[in-house]
Amino acid sequence: MGIQEIATVTGLSKATVSRALRGLPSVAETTVDHVRRVADELGYVPSSAAAGLATGRQRAVGVVVPVIDRWFYAKAIGGVDVELRRAGYDLVLYNLGGPGGDRDRAFRRSMLRHRVDALVLLSLVLDETERSELELTRHPMIVIGGPAPGLRNVGVDDVAVAATAVGHLLGLGHRRIAYVGGQDEAGMNVAVPYRRRDGFLGAMAAAGLHVPPSWLADGRFSFAGGVAAGAMLLGGSGTGSASVAGSGSASGSAAGCGSASVSGRPTAVFCASDEMALGVLLAARRLGLRVPDDLSVIGIDGHEYGAAVGLTTVAQDPEAQGRVAARAVLAEVDGARPEAVPPAPATLVVRGTTGVPRG
Repeated sequence: MGIQEIATVTGLSKATVSRALRGLPSVAETTVDHVRRVADELGYVPSSAAAGLATGRQRAVGVVVPVIDRWFYAKAIGGVDVELRRAGYDLVLYNLGGPGGDRDRAFRRSMLRHRVDALVLLSLVLDETERSELELTRHPMIVIGGPAPGLRNVGVDDVAVAATAVGHLLGLGHRRIAYVGGQDEAGMNVAVPYRRRDGFLGAMAAAGLHVPPSWLADGRFSFAGGVAAGAMLLGGSGTGSASVAGSGSASGSAAGCGSASVSGRPTAVFCASDEMALGVLLAARRLGLRVPDDLSVIGIDGHEYGAAVGLTTVAQDPEAQGRVAARAVLAEVDGARPEAVPPAPATLVVRGTTGVPRG
C-alpha cells in the first residue's frame, strides 16, 4: 500500500498526502488526522528508504552487541526499539558473535557508515582500530552498560550499586562476605566488572573488613560460572585459588570480628550479576546449604529469573536505559548538542535470599 492509494481514497494530491504523513506545518491539522486515519485503515507502512531520499537520512539506528543471548542486552535492545519505532526509525542490529565472531564485518568493512544515522553500543570493548572506524562515521554514538573513553554512557553507577549491596549485607550483621565477579568472555565492557569489584572492596575496607584473595571468585558473568565459583567458595574451607584476576584485596584489618572473619566458609556472597547469583544458589543447594539460614546471596541487575526464585538484588532497568540512549542519539541526529546522561537509577530489592547470619 502506497501514497497513491491513500491519495485516491482521500481525494488529496500525492504531495499533500506525503506532507501530511510527515506532519509538516504546511498541512492543516484536520487534514493530517484524516490522512493518518486512512493510512492506518489501509495498512500503510512508511518506507525508511524513501524518507531517506528526501532528508538525506537512512531513518535507521545501528545497535551493536557483543552477543544477543544475554538478558541485559535483550532488554536494552527492546527499549531502543520502542523509541525508534515511535520516531519512525528502523533498528539495524549488528551482533559481533562473542570472542570468535566476525567483528571485521561490522567495523572494518564500512557497513556502519552507509546504513544508519546513529549508533548505540552495548557494553563493548573496542580496540584502537575499531574506535578509529567508528570515529570516521561521524555518527552520533552512545554506550549502554559501561563507560567508554570519549563516548557518552547510559548506565548505573557500578561502584555505588556494589556499595549498596554490601551495605545491605553489613546491615544484616554479615562480616564474612565473599565476592563473585570476573571478566565476561563474551566481550562485555571491562569497566563494569572492575568497577563493581572496586565498589565491593571499597565498602568492605570502609567497614574495616579484610577480604582474603580466595574469596574473590571468577564467575565469568554467567550462570555456569556462578555455579563453579559457588562450589569453590562453599565446598571447602574457602581457601581455593580461583580468585579474580588483578583484583587484590581490601586494605584494613578485620575490625570487630577477629581472625575468624577470614577463616572457614563465608556467611554471605555478593555477586556482580544476578546470573552468577543464581548459579551460586544452585551450588549452595547441591552442598545442602540453606538460604538464607546458612548463606545469604545478593546480586545486581534485577533479572526476571531472580524474581522467580526470590533473589535479593540491586535492580536496574536496561529497557529504560535503551529508551534513554535512543532518545539521546535521535536528538543529536536532529541537531541537538550532545549532553551528558546522569547515572541510571538502581533500587535495592530485598527478597528471600538474604537474612541475619546464624549464630
